[in-house]
Amino acid sequence: MEAEAMNSLSIALIMTVGTITPAISIGWIGSKGVDAIGRNPEGASKIQTAMILAIAFAEAIAIYALVVALVLKFVQ
Repeated sequence: MEAEAMNSLSIALIMTVGTITPAISIGWIGSKGVDAIGRNPEGASKIQTAMILAIAFAEAIAIYALVVALVLKFVQ
């Protein structure tokens, strides 16, 4: 394959894995957070804070994947 084709393929792979994985983990975190709030409504504020923080960290992975893909696309 040509170098440009390999570069495009690597960018597509990075963005695919880099967006699907955080999407699955954000859904899982949200599901478990809602389950925890359902079992313990008094602790909802603490659970919600931890859940939002975990979702933000998971979303950062997608942003890192975007940055790597943009570096591969425009810097090389």
